[in-house]
Formats: sequence, C-alpha cells, structure tokens
Amino acid sequence: MRILIVEDETVAARGLERILREVLGSRISSLRIEKTLIGSQCFIQENEIDLLFLDLNLDGDIGFELLKETSAASFLTIITSGNTAEAIQAFEYGVLDFVPKPIHKERITKALGKFQTNNGQTKTKYLGVKQDHSLSLVAIKDILYVQSFDKRVKVYQKNGEMIVHNKSLESLLKVLPTYFSRIHRSFIVNEKHIKTIITSAGGSYHVELKTGTKLKMGREFYKELKSKLSFHWKG
Repeated sequence: MRILIVEDETVAARGLERILREVLGSRISSLRIEKTLIGSQCFIQENEIDLLFLDLNLDGDIGFELLKETSAASFLTIITSGNTAEAIQAFEYGVLDFVPKPIHKERITKALGKFQTNNGQTKTKYLGVKQDHSLSLVAIKDILYVQSFDKRVKVYQKNGEMIVHNKSLESLLKVLPTYFSRIHRSFIVNEKHIKTIITSAGGSYHVELKTGTKLKMGREFYKELKSKLSFHWKG
C-alpha cells in the first residue's frame, strides 16, 4: 500500500505514521509525509498512491484545494482534522472517512477497514476538472458523457457546456460512480441520461441520450449495457 500523509504538524504526522506501521506492517510499500499544500501537489503529480491522509488546515493553506484537484484521482482520501464542520463538507468530494484529532489507533484501524472493503465507489458529488491554468467543479449528476480527446477528455454537461479535462478516459472510469458505463473506446456515458439503444442493420449500435444526442457504441459493450438497463430498444 502506497500512503501519503499531508500534515504540517510534525508530532501529529509522526504519530499517524507510527500507528499506520503498527496496524499495516509489511503491507505498506511506501509512506511519505508532506507538510505543505504545494509539496503534496507536486508529489501526487509525480507518484502513484493508494491512500491519502489529509489535514484540511496546512499552515494557512486550505486542504480543500487538494481535495478539488484529486476528486478525479484513483486513490482514496481519509480526512484528519479537529474541525468537524470542515470534515463534513469534505465528504462532498468523495472522501472515504473522517478521523478526528487527536488520532487514536482504534479509529485509524476502523478507517483502514473501510479502505480494505471499499469497492471504489465513494459518494463523490463533484468532479474536479483541471485545465491548463484553472480548476472547475462539475456536478457528477450533470455529466451526460465523456469523450476521449488527444490524451485528454471532453466532459459534456446537461446544460450544454463542454469542458476539456487533463485526465484519461481510463482514469475517470475508475472514480466515476457505477452508473457511468463505457460504451466505446472513446466514450463513457451516464446511464441515467440514456433514452434508448439503437441497433441498425449490419450490426452497428448507437446510444441515444434524452437530449437527442447519439453516440456510437462498440459491439463488445452492447450486451453488458443492455443487461444493466431496462427500457425499450429501437431496431
């Protein structure tokens, strides 16, 4: 397990590290401590992790900025904070658990239990869409579909807007809820916005959204999507 602790208080960070090593032992393959927001941002950009322990108050910086940036990441986040109100707000970004300070071994053990049994579907409400020089929050429920685009993706929203995101289709599929399905090597679609599946002569398939948009569907994805959905088919 690859762990990153983001905590500006040395005593708290070392205490958490000690507890984690006691509980996990040899299951830890790497453990890193970062004290600053910018340091943690750089580390995450350059290294893969499985679990992030994040203090929301970092010497004047707000950990929410890191939460926004990593809401589309494939790792899970556990908040460590003395501020319960902030921690509750953090759950909107899909965090796995909140461990109040002072941190105790029993509570960390419980949080790690959630990590071990998590199926990858936390209750994320927003997707942090990172562009060249900005970060926007897009409500998950408002995403119609996602299209691959030159090693990035285009995120199409219910309001008609499209935003380019510096993530791959594969990385988004790992973090989006289970009602998002891959229908083509270039498309992920929100099943809640599907109107029907159209089958044409010659064996071609298309997904029609409630907006009227039609997306090409790969033959290999047809049976799986059909089994998940319950509406009438057009042929």
